[in-house]
Amino acid sequence: MFANYLIGLREGLEASLVVCILVAYLVKTDRKDRLPPVWLGVGTAVLVSMAFGAALQFGSSTLTFEAQEALGGSLSVIAVGLVTWMVFWMRRTARHLKAELHGRLDAAIAMGTGALVVTSFLAVGREGLETSLFIWTAVQATDDGVRPLVGAVLGLLTSVVLGWLFYRGALRINLARFFTWTGAMLVVVAAGVLAYGFHDLQEAGWLPGLDTRAFDVSATIPPDSWYGTLLKGVFNFQPNPTWLQVTVWTLYLAPTMFLFLRPGRVAAQAVKPSAAAPKEPTSDDPQAAIPASARPADSDGGAADGMRDGARGAGARPVGDEG
Repeated sequence: MFANYLIGLREGLEASLVVCILVAYLVKTDRKDRLPPVWLGVGTAVLVSMAFGAALQFGSSTLTFEAQEALGGSLSVIAVGLVTWMVFWMRRTARHLKAELHGRLDAAIAMGTGALVVTSFLAVGREGLETSLFIWTAVQATDDGVRPLVGAVLGLLTSVVLGWLFYRGALRINLARFFTWTGAMLVVVAAGVLAYGFHDLQEAGWLPGLDTRAFDVSATIPPDSWYGTLLKGVFNFQPNPTWLQVTVWTLYLAPTMFLFLRPGRVAAQAVKPSAAAPKEPTSDDPQAAIPASARPADSDGGAADGMRDGARGAGARPVGDEG
């Protein structure tokens, strides 16, 4: 339930922020007459997302067991791919989302009412379709159609409240940091969904190794216990996974988490201000504090300065010191 709450919260908050930015921009620029097309696009995106989820649920119920497992496994892999792309994209663009949306909205206003509807529909519909697909795969993995939906709905409602508070200016948090940590948690959830998706493909007969178990801790963590249910709902934990599931889980989680949390980009940005900061000279000569070996030798000016500094240093010694 918590995993689905997190999915609903994050995806819903992205959509809420998009709507808030679009509406606030139109209100502040005295274009309130353009609000109805935006709301029409938002409402259409919500309806399409709900219809997509219903189609997945009721359409799959008419299939055979093997077909259901094949469909569930395939869509789980697709959902993990979409969520992975989403968390990386949101971390990269969180700081610039407002400016990007303003530019798109200006272009849509210039094109007309239809472009406004399409812009708001695409901005919200992407998150809605991803949410429907990911929640459906979570429902299939847990074999529980109630708690995952309740968790997702609670997450979406929370995101709506947070979006309204953002719009009113009553809540200010570091969005980049928020999306980084929630994204890291979603990567863990996605790893479990991916592993269970491969298990579905094994049950469908598309992949081998269904009877080759990596370990079995069912006696220690019974699937029907409260903590087994909790681990299943949050991480899609399975007490007796196959070797293929363990391999897929590890190969996805380790590199994805490393790339998502790698500090290289942040560290590079932190170095720039100090590199640009002016250096205080330690003597009357501004170049005196810089070793000659550290100065660029590929320019004539730098080499000449080095030779002049060396000459001054040699001429500064007292004659008596040579003996």
